[in-house]
Amino acid sequence: MAAWTGYIAPEGYVATLRAELARARVPVVAEHGRLLLGAGPAHPAAWAQNLWYDVQDLPVPSIKAAARSLRGMQRNWALLPTTGPYRRACLIAEQLPYVAFRPLAFPERPPAAPLGGWTLVAPDRMLAAPATASPFPHGEPAFVEDRAGPPNRAYLKLWEALTVLGRYPGAGARCLDLGAAPGGWSHVLADLGAEVIAVDKAPLDPAVAGRDNVTVRRASAFGLRPQHVGPVDWLFCDVVAYPRRLLALVRRWLDAGMARNAVCTVKFQGETDVDAMDAFAAVPGGRLVHLYHNKHELTWLRPAADATAG
Repeated sequence: MAAWTGYIAPEGYVATLRAELARARVPVVAEHGRLLLGAGPAHPAAWAQNLWYDVQDLPVPSIKAAARSLRGMQRNWALLPTTGPYRRACLIAEQLPYVAFRPLAFPERPPAAPLGGWTLVAPDRMLAAPATASPFPHGEPAFVEDRAGPPNRAYLKLWEALTVLGRYPGAGARCLDLGAAPGGWSHVLADLGAEVIAVDKAPLDPAVAGRDNVTVRRASAFGLRPQHVGPVDWLFCDVVAYPRRLLALVRRWLDAGMARNAVCTVKFQGETDVDAMDAFAAVPGGRLVHLYHNKHELTWLRPAADATAG
């Protein structure tokens, strides 16, 4: 059988992922809910929340036989509900070893054990991939939430971005937070011990602005020049802006050699700007991902070239 890859779309973005795969000339041979089955090896897809590698099409002669088949490939599995018979799928899942998908306490590292993905597409047929791109079920991490500290819920997006990136600003790291108000991301960075320069024309929440390791600049993110700040270990940006304008801002910092790591939200207003997506994807060392906590937006990650950046 030719190799298949499973692409898991975020809720509500199946058509967006389908269009991205079509632009990349990845043949979609089947769709099952959020699961798009593509012919050939995995292709980078920003709108895929998770990838299933080497998907297998397996018979389901009985519930016990299906569970035995999955256990024979590996231990840890996550069932993706699709358009197949859900109750029968749940009965199979009950026969598999229990996997505790507990929320992470940031900055706790994600599970290291491989996680497979499977779904029942008909009473007598299932799709299964013993290896997937994400350690979280369907690429959807859960965190022990901080309901007291951050001034808004944007902190969850940054928690997830840093978890996916696999590195965090260390104590004393110089971080620039563009479009910082009301201060959700600055709060996260300050908690990590970083020295934060928070830039926004709007005021920050007083509890964030008053922290010893947060310096506030009431200015436009787009009017700030790298020479006004100096080199930073991390460039963060969650500002509301058209993607092309954001890209120009990012390039200004990268071309000046002033930002070693970068985490930026690429927000789409109206239709998805695929040309801007391609331009971000073309920046050396960077990649676009759709985080579980993203909406109609992507997150651009660009780690420093050396593994000790922080």
